[in-house]
Amino acid sequence: MNANKLFTYTLTPEDDGRKYQDILLRRFHFSRKVLQKLKVGENVWIDGKFTYLTARGKTGQTLVVNILEEEPATVSGETLPIEILFEDEIFLAVNKPPGQVIHPNSRYRTGTLANAVVGYWESKGETRPFRPVSRIDRNTSGVVLIAKSRYAHQQLAALSIRNKVEKKYLGIVEGNFPLEQGEWPLPIRLKSGSKIVREVHPDGQSALTLFRTLQHYPGYTLMEFTLVTGRTHQIRVHAQAAGHPLLGDDLYSGSMKYMQRQALHCYSYGFTHPLNMQPLQIQAPVPADIAMLIQSKK
Repeated sequence: MNANKLFTYTLTPEDDGRKYQDILLRRFHFSRKVLQKLKVGENVWIDGKFTYLTARGKTGQTLVVNILEEEPATVSGETLPIEILFEDEIFLAVNKPPGQVIHPNSRYRTGTLANAVVGYWESKGETRPFRPVSRIDRNTSGVVLIAKSRYAHQQLAALSIRNKVEKKYLGIVEGNFPLEQGEWPLPIRLKSGSKIVREVHPDGQSALTLFRTLQHYPGYTLMEFTLVTGRTHQIRVHAQAAGHPLLGDDLYSGSMKYMQRQALHCYSYGFTHPLNMQPLQIQAPVPADIAMLIQSKK
């Protein structure tokens, strides 16, 4: 058994007599799909011996689960620049530059973050699918978290559903924003007649953005945004609705005077690591174009 592929847990008295699959499902939020995959082959051990997930546990036993299955890549790897912020057995976090698409599509078939990440893994002799946990727009920069396994992806999805993932952004909005802090609890929907543009509308999906003003500059304001929900273009739509669109965001009425892309950067991504249960905060340095604006006019 490779220790880097293993989830380990010592059963407590409240686990006594419970099936191992129930312990994993209810205590550690393993999905039913992941549990089904674990039943193929020998992937679960008790005190060093193979066992079935349907067997029942006893207090003090050590439950070990193989969480990294062998899977082929789903995207072609390319040798591209990549800035790694964090990496361990089950996660990879990178600092995506502005202008790069997350995943290949009909318009961007190569040069994407997926191509870069798979190419990086291939250079180390590793093969796996590209599973981004978080996605940001092409012209937004910052932290993108990638799961190395089905288990890792599912664990972060479960944390997100319970609002246990903290995503913070730096953004520069037009004008002198008047409030020090607050929230935008504004529902968002796809704008009628458009396949891309979103708008605030009572019939939209619930959306909540927390904001904090960091610094005022002549003509614009540096702000911090925390996403409580994760709707498409959420910060961009909320900023426009507040009357202070992001600089460079021409899709949502932002001025192109200072920047040629939306002034938005995911600088912090925090969650409790599912293997060691320790808090993890991943941070991405501010990109040059935003740094220039917030340093040049102090």
